[in-house]
Amino acid sequence: MTVGDGSERHHLLGSVAARTFLAGGIAGICAKSMVAPLDRVKILLQAHNQHYRHLGVFACLHQVLHREGLPGLFKGNSVQMMRIFPYAAIQFSTFEQYKSLLKPVLSTHPHIAKLCAGSMAGLSAVLITYPLDVIRSRLAFQVKGHSLEAGVVDTVRSMLYVDGGIRSFYRGIVPSIIGMVPYSGLSFYTFETLKNICLDYFPEMLCKPCPQNTGNLVLIVPANLACGGLAGAVAQTVSYPLDVVRRKLQLSTMLPERHKYERGWVETMRVVYRDHGLSKGLFRGMSVNYLRIMPMVSVSFTTYETLKQAFGLDTGRDR
Repeated sequence: MTVGDGSERHHLLGSVAARTFLAGGIAGICAKSMVAPLDRVKILLQAHNQHYRHLGVFACLHQVLHREGLPGLFKGNSVQMMRIFPYAAIQFSTFEQYKSLLKPVLSTHPHIAKLCAGSMAGLSAVLITYPLDVIRSRLAFQVKGHSLEAGVVDTVRSMLYVDGGIRSFYRGIVPSIIGMVPYSGLSFYTFETLKNICLDYFPEMLCKPCPQNTGNLVLIVPANLACGGLAGAVAQTVSYPLDVVRRKLQLSTMLPERHKYERGWVETMRVVYRDHGLSKGLFRGMSVNYLRIMPMVSVSFTTYETLKQAFGLDTGRDR
């Protein structure tokens, strides 16, 4: 391919912001599709679904497959795809923008700049796409033969006219926002830090030239996967209890003891800890979360970095 061909291709893809947005959206779809069955199980375990509450991760996967068939493992995933493209696209593209804006302001504190940029990117994505996350959680929580709502349209109608109107689409958003600050911030910060370590100290082993972009060194795919997996594990460990509380609030109107979860996120966290403790309450489903979050974040960052190279975006060392 000639230089002219590459320039024409990048022109057709649009501006840098548009290419970054597209790369982020595709990365999110690839990552979430891969772990959709584990996402479903995590929701069932987090909210103590009555049909699966006594099971572990693998037993729950087996039971869902037995009771609901293969489609049961992907229940709610169509809504997830509607949500995850704009979510991931906004998160990745705004991270690049926030990072550029904060870099001169915090020039003497580059680590803080990256941490803040990641947190702000996550908050932007959550605020815009949160209603779709609530709808998807409600669909994923229901069990075949015991469903309260027939599909997306029925779910939206029920939320609007039965469960509190517009407010029901934002139930649990406070712990989501609070949890997103460390989760998104640590995800981006850890990945970028590990990426720079690889570029600085292991260039011959873990890096390769990027001919699409002036020959700068970029990570090879296995290195990207490893950095992404570690970034996901670190971020999720810190923020997981708030994720559990968020699910409880999102699904509160569908739970038998709904009155326990109607007094805000702080009280919900206290109730979950009082009733179930740490391992079976605030960290319920954590094992399945490690199984899903490490490959999910690995694929997300790796796909994003690979597409950035293909789209002619800067993927080299970033200070």
